[in-house]
Amino acid sequence: MHRVAIPRIGALAVWRAAARGFLRDGIRPEEVDWSGADTLFDRLPEASDQGRAGSSYTLSKAALGTIETALSHSDPDRYARAYQVVWRMAHGDLRFGDRSDPQMHKLLDHAKAVRRDIHKMHAFVRFREGPPHGERRAFAAWFEPEHPIVEAGTPFFAKRFGDMDWVIATPTLTATFKNGTLTYAETSDAKPPPDDAAEELWCTYYASIFNPARLMTRAMQSEMPKKYWKNLPEARLIPDLVQTAQSRSRAMQEAAPTQAPAFFEAIARAQDRAEEASPDAMEALRRRAAACERCDLACHATQTVWGQGPVDAPLMIVGEQPGDQEDLAGLPFVGPAGQLLRALAQDVGLSIDDAYVTNAVKHFKFTPRGKRRIHQRPNVGEVEACKWWLDLEMRLIKPRLVLAMGATAARALTGRNGAMAARRGRVEPGRHGGDVLVTLHPSYLLRLDGAAKVQATQAFCADLARARDFQRDSAQAVGDVAVGGGGTPGNGDLSGLHRG
Repeated sequence: MHRVAIPRIGALAVWRAAARGFLRDGIRPEEVDWSGADTLFDRLPEASDQGRAGSSYTLSKAALGTIETALSHSDPDRYARAYQVVWRMAHGDLRFGDRSDPQMHKLLDHAKAVRRDIHKMHAFVRFREGPPHGERRAFAAWFEPEHPIVEAGTPFFAKRFGDMDWVIATPTLTATFKNGTLTYAETSDAKPPPDDAAEELWCTYYASIFNPARLMTRAMQSEMPKKYWKNLPEARLIPDLVQTAQSRSRAMQEAAPTQAPAFFEAIARAQDRAEEASPDAMEALRRRAAACERCDLACHATQTVWGQGPVDAPLMIVGEQPGDQEDLAGLPFVGPAGQLLRALAQDVGLSIDDAYVTNAVKHFKFTPRGKRRIHQRPNVGEVEACKWWLDLEMRLIKPRLVLAMGATAARALTGRNGAMAARRGRVEPGRHGGDVLVTLHPSYLLRLDGAAKVQATQAFCADLARARDFQRDSAQAVGDVAVGGGGTPGNGDLSGLHRG
């Protein structure tokens, strides 16, 4: 029996040299004991001593890399198993990568586990600064790997942090990088290094980049298992960050993005001049919006869907965004929701053709599903980006009343969120200084059935009827001016509308 003692440091080189010699001399795996005592080699293989034919075998680079990676696993049988695999491959009994073989299967699994452990080491080592070594800054870190990976995992740090001295200590081995030389020794002091001032700075940075709106606890714990938390300074922040994520995410949604005041005002002044100089300002805006790239929606939609209707309309109707058919036609409210709106408006006597009809967002947002394009609600950033065009439309139309259909339109026009059940039928002050009548979106009615659909349709028609009354009063006011020559053209009677 040949006995081999594998040292803690330099184990790979010892195993490789011994395995090469045993294979060359034809020594079978069952004749080798890889759990030798303290003596480095109890009996080295010697060709003359064996007196039998050996074999010469060359491993592929991928096979050698995988086997050596698996040797960094904590399984005590890893050295014997690796030599058995090499022996069988050399004698044609096993193909590398054949997972149907139990030995190969376990070796590949061990290599995968070691690579994962090395990845965690690269991700979760946290250096703390200590007294400098001459002109070089010095750092120390404590890490507790699952497998003996110090020699396999630390060359990464030597390449990345070659301009400083550092020490990475683990419960078994310690890697020391000093003046460009990486050495290993058995760990003498199993204590983590003390905190340093940079740790608070790192925690502040970590808290600032923790996005509560994208919190996925399971995915986070899968990538950052709790067993590593005790050596991560930022881990003590995680429970509070997770607990307050929902409230902070809600606050982020409610806080509307702001334009830089100077920039916004300069653009507004330039726009005023452009409008004054243009005899057909609305058509000019339509052409400019056709090339809009203010958000990513422009990359996917077929075209910009601009508003439609008389530019002196006292009533403006604002929906959410174009749908599939609107995106293809380039016109607002030509799809199923638009057809329902026109049908119900006709039932109550509201003239859609006398109103200016548009959407809060000018591009179709969707997700492809097979050959279908499924509508997606625009987010706050997309609504705010498109509000630029909605504001310009409103400045030209100067509506006396705006009918906001749906939550997205209501938010774009009033700057406020809230449940539609409570807001529907209320007149709210708009960002433009005028009145906004909040109602449901006709696409919502299409998704209902039964008594709920009947009730929602009645409520929607009631709001359309109020817009109809305003439209008639506005037309009457214009007629009075034409006949009597007094009053203010376009002044509809808003007395019947309750302001919320």
